Amino acid sequence: MKKFTDFNLHKKTMRFIEINGFKTPTPIQEEAIPAILKGKDVIGLSKTGTGKTHAYLIPIMDRVDSSKKEVQAVITAPTRELASQIFDKAKRMTEVDPALSVRLYVGGKDREKDLKQLKTSQPHIAIGTPGRIRDLFLNEGALRIDKAPILIVDEADMTLEYGFLDEIDAFAGRMAENLQMAAFSATMPDQLKPFLKKYMHQPVTFRIEESRFTPEITHVLVPCYHHTYEEVIRSILPGFQPYVCLIFANTRETAHEIAEDLRSMKLPVTELHGDLESRKRKQAMKEIQLGINSYVVATDLAARGIDLDTVTHVISCGFPEDLEFYVHRAGRTARAGSTGTCYALYKEGDDAAIRSLMKSGIRFEHRRYRANGWQDLHPYGQKRLKKDDEIEKQIAMIMTKKNTKVKPGYKKKRAAQIQQIHRKKKREFIRSKIKEEKLARYKETSRKENKE
Repeated sequence: MKKFTDFNLHKKTMRFIEINGFKTPTPIQEEAIPAILKGKDVIGLSKTGTGKTHAYLIPIMDRVDSSKKEVQAVITAPTRELASQIFDKAKRMTEVDPALSVRLYVGGKDREKDLKQLKTSQPHIAIGTPGRIRDLFLNEGALRIDKAPILIVDEADMTLEYGFLDEIDAFAGRMAENLQMAAFSATMPDQLKPFLKKYMHQPVTFRIEESRFTPEITHVLVPCYHHTYEEVIRSILPGFQPYVCLIFANTRETAHEIAEDLRSMKLPVTELHGDLESRKRKQAMKEIQLGINSYVVATDLAARGIDLDTVTHVISCGFPEDLEFYVHRAGRTARAGSTGTCYALYKEGDDAAIRSLMKSGIRFEHRRYRANGWQDLHPYGQKRLKKDDEIEKQIAMIMTKKNTKVKPGYKKKRAAQIQQIHRKKKREFIRSKIKEEKLARYKETSRKENKE
């Protein structure tokens, strides 16, 4: 295993490593740092939480000359939350070198203030979202990145997925002639390859396999049957005590509905997704960083800005279209060598996704929570017993019944009807047991009489 001293770094860089409390480089740092220091183009593929950010911040710290009043490195991230998180980590460089200027350029930030500041001075390191950097560089001519020799594209797969790659393409071609580019990503979609080929020259690729960073995660499939995600979340919450529980939704609307339902239960919840206005998103990120609330509800894109060691449980409401993002969801727990649990709430239409994840090697437990605790269900994919099917059929009729007019308290009425079905089944079970006992006693009495 390599040490940071093996990289022949400057004293200021070693001090930056020291104030961060790093002892030894992570696998992605071990590979990427020397390559970036040598000026090579780099593709780093590694899961969230493996030290990717400092895999490029450390060599940038080593190469940037604070005596030169010009932009020397540009770092992009697909969301303002993630860009802000990178900025917070990069700011620590100024503790070592006070002359170093690191600035953040994202939407929701005072654009006029940025323009005014750029008229008098340029940052050494510019961090931001692709759209804002393009705007300040190409539209305003204020941010002078045309001579910047280093471009880092962080979370490249998410940048592609949300259509921000065109923004980078617009300004990357106008940067330094011998531009060094490094792209860090959890996955490598085929659609990303043409962009990288366009700007990279004989790049070195480092893929850190999952086996080198295997968190202890328990995956639990929880059936929704015909219930909503909110109803299932309510039902399972008594089954665990989280330090921080991160709840993923596939859409902004679903995230908001879940957050509202948790609030109605008087639970401490933070909501984070793209529909929130800038002020509320900043407030949400501050709450998350300070660990104020135990429950965080977010979409995949927004959650890329969350990097916490305190997440003990994850709830995945359904599965994302790209199943690789389910791995990202689950990977938000079990950080720093700890253990964690990911509850995957599934519906009938999720069968293909579940089977695909099982083929990829994920082992799911199959459970549900009832008043007396967690109950193990049959292994996923095995046919249920007929009596269970009959109960679920009756419940389905109640859940899918169309009301011409929604009346107040319909949810309570529906819950009462479902509870009545379960009580009826329980009574039938008890009656059958009583009959069995009576029959057994009758047979025993007859046997004794015949003997006499």
